[in-house]
Amino acid sequence: MRVYIVDDEKLAVQRLQRLLEATGRITIAGSSTDPEEALAFLRAHDVDVLFLDIQMPGLTGFELLEQLDRDIAVIFTTAYDRYAIEAFTVHSIDYLLKPIDAERLARALDKAERLARPAAPDVRTLARELASALSPARKVERIASRVGERTTILDVARVSHFTSRDKLTFAAAGGREHVIDFTLNELEARLDARRFARIHRATIVNLSFVQELFPGVDGGLLVRLKDEQKSELSVARDRVRELKDRLGV
Repeated sequence: MRVYIVDDEKLAVQRLQRLLEATGRITIAGSSTDPEEALAFLRAHDVDVLFLDIQMPGLTGFELLEQLDRDIAVIFTTAYDRYAIEAFTVHSIDYLLKPIDAERLARALDKAERLARPAAPDVRTLARELASALSPARKVERIASRVGERTTILDVARVSHFTSRDKLTFAAAGGREHVIDFTLNELEARLDARRFARIHRATIVNLSFVQELFPGVDGGLLVRLKDEQKSELSVARDRVRELKDRLGV
């Protein structure tokens, strides 16, 4: 199969290229970190499978797909876990959650080999639906914390972590915990997945605040943050590998 890779992160392109080449099953027709450049290439060249990032500056993966007037099997590469995953599979379009796993990639290639030429209208309809769901306008950038008659507006980028306890959700920022109205599940769906990671059923962490990983007394993993309290957060065992991959460890 001839494949083409589109991702605005150069390192992500290089890693996927290495994984694909290691399978011995494909020919890389090309790659680009510029979606406009990629669109021009795809209009002029035949490829069998397109590995396509979703959130890119200038032109999102969905917008690229809508403007492409040719039938290509698409495998999305995305950091957005739990976003319309069923829609991908129902429409015979696969997805790879970053960081991409070699075994998961092999299964996606198996599926791509089985695909007939996809129906372009269905693909474009799906692209429009998912583009709306993942629109930057839906991403939370500020959060309100209301206590009595006072409302504090928090800049999400300055929140080191979110926690849930006693049926309340707290945002930690500026050395204080602020009660907010969102649940952690709602936050996970609305926060920028490139910046925040769910490390425990009761914790979402801002990756830019992570300073250190170290073992806990119970053999688990702890995260120390570079906030004012030097907060230490527990990482669920089933989320350790994903966190390390996100941090490049």
